[in-house]
Amino acid sequence: MMGRLMSLLALLVLIPTLVAANALNTGDDSSTGINPPAINTFNYSTAIGVRAIGTSGITVKHFTRSTIALEGILGFWPDAFSATLLMEKHTLAFNEPGLRWYYGIGGHLAAKSNRVRYDGPGYRRASGDVGLGVDGIFGIEYKIREVPIALCMDLKPFLEVTSTGAAFVALDPGLGIKVTF
Repeated sequence: MMGRLMSLLALLVLIPTLVAANALNTGDDSSTGINPPAINTFNYSTAIGVRAIGTSGITVKHFTRSTIALEGILGFWPDAFSATLLMEKHTLAFNEPGLRWYYGIGGHLAAKSNRVRYDGPGYRRASGDVGLGVDGIFGIEYKIREVPIALCMDLKPFLEVTSTGAAFVALDPGLGIKVTF
């Protein structure tokens, strides 16, 4: 039952994110409504990929302006699910084309099934917890000019309060790879 609920939640978050990203896209091909892959450029408008290490899962990033992006992350664990939305500011790093610093703020909602386990030193969630959190993000991203790929490395520190009243803080490091459009 909990697996079905998490799948439904994933679809409810992922589908509107993809629709919004497509609707906000300003550089589309008018004949198809879909952007071609971002090849031979350091810039892109939308990217879809994966994030690993801390919150691991599917990520979608869309630039609403040339330096402002919205990023959604659907995190998956064997017994939990999370949905994160971040607003990020991007700026040139080391005066190197394709290399950008990014930083921002957002929030997340997490749900856990009936299993109980330790997620780190001294942290334990009770069965069936729901958590609400505030997230920050600071990282660096490199868009490879010749191929539609962006690589990133970041820290996404967060503070989460659970439905049982417990609270915790984590640094949440991440490595990601995305296909760019």
